[in-house]
Amino acid sequence: MEYTRRDLGKIALLSVPLSRAFGAKMIDSKIDGVQIGAITYSFNTIANPDPQAIINAYVEIGLGEAELMSNHCEALAGAPATPNFGRGGGGGRGPGVAPPGGLSATVPGAPPAGPPPQPPAQRGGGRAPLTPEQQAERQAAQEKLAQWRASTSANTWKAVRQKFTGAGVAVALLCYNMQDSMKDEDIEYGFSMAEGLGVKAISTSTTLTMAKRIAPIADKHKLMVGYHGHDATNDPNQTATLESYDTLMAYGGYNGINLDIGHFTAANYDAVAFIKQHHARITNLHIKDRKKDHGPNVAEWGTGDTPIKPVLQLLKAEKYPIPANMELEYRIPEGSDIVTEAKKCFAYVKSCLA
Repeated sequence: MEYTRRDLGKIALLSVPLSRAFGAKMIDSKIDGVQIGAITYSFNTIANPDPQAIINAYVEIGLGEAELMSNHCEALAGAPATPNFGRGGGGGRGPGVAPPGGLSATVPGAPPAGPPPQPPAQRGGGRAPLTPEQQAERQAAQEKLAQWRASTSANTWKAVRQKFTGAGVAVALLCYNMQDSMKDEDIEYGFSMAEGLGVKAISTSTTLTMAKRIAPIADKHKLMVGYHGHDATNDPNQTATLESYDTLMAYGGYNGINLDIGHFTAANYDAVAFIKQHHARITNLHIKDRKKDHGPNVAEWGTGDTPIKPVLQLLKAEKYPIPANMELEYRIPEGSDIVTEAKKCFAYVKSCLA
């Protein structure tokens, strides 16, 4: 049956907008040749109970490219929830979705803290240990989640991608944090997710020990992995010192760098010089403003020590095809919200490229 334009107009009024029915026009957030996006980690506070709120935020802010956290990807794919039991809402998971690798794995999106987290009973801060009933509930939920993960396929992740593209947002990278406690099949799970999404690279916060394990798997899949740097320069197993970046890149040709210019500045390094030297191995940047000497994130971008403008001007001048993804980690000021703050930060980024 063929439809006239008038018929299609009636269908649009009765059901969904034609832009969603036939594919929305993609949002263009490339400024003077520099692709600006954001990592979905920035929107943890609105991801529950409906992760669709993340996609809506990108549309409202005007961001056309996303670095998708694996936990948000799973939540959008319908992963079963696991109980929180007082974990708090800022950890980066969807509705209780746990990271692959078991309960010892670090929360996706959070900086790796070296050894696996201690169980609740051993941590400070007065958190009560789980009751036997809670332990049983968590174990059952973990088993259910493991079964769900085993049932996923490329089509699972293609459907998630379509949710973004249907709103005009491209999914360019998958952030899949890989911890030392993971088995090889857990690492492969992340690569299968990335390939199903059709991303150009994986970003990850992990250790140098894991970077060595990941390298041959990345080589096999021919998929770049950008290792996210932090400022823990006192830990030789972290991606933090200049030497650590050299070490991880030497492990394999598909080992690259997700350079967080805020953390890099906090470690007292020069982001502009580093990008000039290693731009061919940089999968993407994280844009934030921090103080030097391991100082804090600042809410008013441009008042810290991070050379956001010089970095963006470098990308513009040299035409480096490196996405610059905003990562909002500072405390949201009272009376504001994450979307308002992201709009403010995006406006600052635009001003840096004027």
